[in-house]
Amino acid sequence: MTDSSDIFDRAAVRRHRARAARTVSDVAPVLEDVADRLLDRVTETTRHFTAALDIGGRGIIAPRLRAMGIPTVAMDLSAEMAALSGAPYLAADEELLPFGPGSFDLVVASLSLHWVNDLPGALIQIRRAMRPDGLLLASLPLLGTLDELRRALTEAEAELRGGVSPRISPFPELRDCAGLLQRAGFTSPVADQEEIELLYGNPLALLRDLQAAGERNAIRQRSHRPAPAALFPSALMRMPTNAEGRLRVTLKLGMMTAWSSPGASAPAH
Repeated sequence: MTDSSDIFDRAAVRRHRARAARTVSDVAPVLEDVADRLLDRVTETTRHFTAALDIGGRGIIAPRLRAMGIPTVAMDLSAEMAALSGAPYLAADEELLPFGPGSFDLVVASLSLHWVNDLPGALIQIRRAMRPDGLLLASLPLLGTLDELRRALTEAEAELRGGVSPRISPFPELRDCAGLLQRAGFTSPVADQEEIELLYGNPLALLRDLQAAGERNAIRQRSHRPAPAALFPSALMRMPTNAEGRLRVTLKLGMMTAWSSPGASAPAH
């Protein structure tokens, strides 16, 4: 059921991810970079994991976990995207997990939970599906991600239409991440910020990459009117470039680690 207070149109999120299943390989280097940074934390603990859940890993996370000898179930809101991870996989909603208590001792959610309307509720469901002393690893875009694009679109649309509609998702601040984990009942929460700078010789390639990854606008209050033909060219011309004239885009990522019960040993730093 859709709540009128929901920020995101989950049906649109599912459609975008289903379409992106055909193109997500185009942005594999970025997704793999984030995945490797996140999964480094698995090797920082001596814990032996025997049952992992990959939430929204876009065909990147589950194969890596299985290569580490960890049996892994992959799930995604889109059946097409879930299938990229190989069996066993299923299509399921992060807001209504279909797993019983104590199903997993490792859960990894790489760049997927930022499309959830009730993030605290989703984290509570994840914790309930975990075994005692289970490890959660998650990455989220943080406030400041795609700020260059957000500002450029706002300025261009205000100039062309005299008003703006939301086009970039709202993201949390780093200081909020550990608190979200604590509210959900996790222990020893750690949230670190990492940044990835992307450079584009062709400004339109940025928009193609966002679409290829399934990161299209799914805000419920988005305008359904066709965008003016000049909107995106005008916005992209306003974005900052480096000395070589290449478009610069910053991804600010919150890398989150937490344990599912008291008494767990935190990873060594």
